[in-house]
Amino acid sequence: MKNMSNVTEFVLLGLTQNEEMQIICFVLFLFFYLIIVLGNLLIVITIIFSSHLNSPMYYFLSYLSFVDICYSSVTAPKMIADFLVEKKTISFIGCIAQLFGVHFFGCTEIFILTVMAYDRYIAICKPLHYTTIMTKQICSQMVAASWVGGFMHSMVQILVTAQLPFCGPNEIDHYFCDIHPLLKLACTDTYIVGIIVVANSGMIALSCFLILVVSYIVILVSLRSHSSEGRQKALSTCASHVMVVILFFGPCTFTYIRPSSNFSEDKTVAVFYTVITPMLNPLIYTLRNEEVKNAMKKLWGRKLISSGKTKM
Repeated sequence: MKNMSNVTEFVLLGLTQNEEMQIICFVLFLFFYLIIVLGNLLIVITIIFSSHLNSPMYYFLSYLSFVDICYSSVTAPKMIADFLVEKKTISFIGCIAQLFGVHFFGCTEIFILTVMAYDRYIAICKPLHYTTIMTKQICSQMVAASWVGGFMHSMVQILVTAQLPFCGPNEIDHYFCDIHPLLKLACTDTYIVGIIVVANSGMIALSCFLILVVSYIVILVSLRSHSSEGRQKALSTCASHVMVVILFFGPCTFTYIRPSSNFSEDKTVAVFYTVITPMLNPLIYTLRNEEVKNAMKKLWGRKLISSGKTKM
């Protein structure tokens, strides 16, 4: 993957140029990243080792948490390290790799969230057919399709970006390599490429968002025929999903549904879908879900007791 240009590295301007703010941001985002890794890892381990959390909903949730760790790890460690250095550089290959990772894991998360909405739709609207429709094989195929879809989407981004000529300047007004900032630096007309990007990224985000909205509207309408207790439980579960969808899809759609522009707010908006949402996912899904909280108490309480006996 060799680009026909004389740019071998890019300079990331980061979130802020203020030295005092960079120190504050370093501490803050390091704390956020630790929460992302530890919180999502806690959910993955709890679901894997808890016999009570074996439904498709938790199967998808474990993959969502795993993707969140991978997704934030593509950008957060580099951003955190850059707060401590004066010149924030990244090689051309490293930039392309980061672009691939952001779109691969980001798009995979979009598809997994869509699959989770479909799972809730079947569970609430067609409860009698749920076990026959959402089999383990079907769930595995849905997750695999999400990974494949994310990979194909990301490859399109790489193919249209890596062949662009970059002659300078090489400063990216962002804290990671993304498609829009790179298009601004290309030494050629990027109108067609911009259309491909909007069609590829923007339409995936928008279409999945619309599917999610429609599915939850159908779910809410169907809840009228449920009992008060069943309605309360379904609403609690769906509320968690809706919160995640709004936090992730809102900023993501805003960024990728429009052509490349000079909005300085882009990098601030990007913080929401690369850091804030992966950090809040564990809190949203655990604080609002009694089954997950009880499973965590049982699993980790059992481990603490066993470790205490071993020490004795």
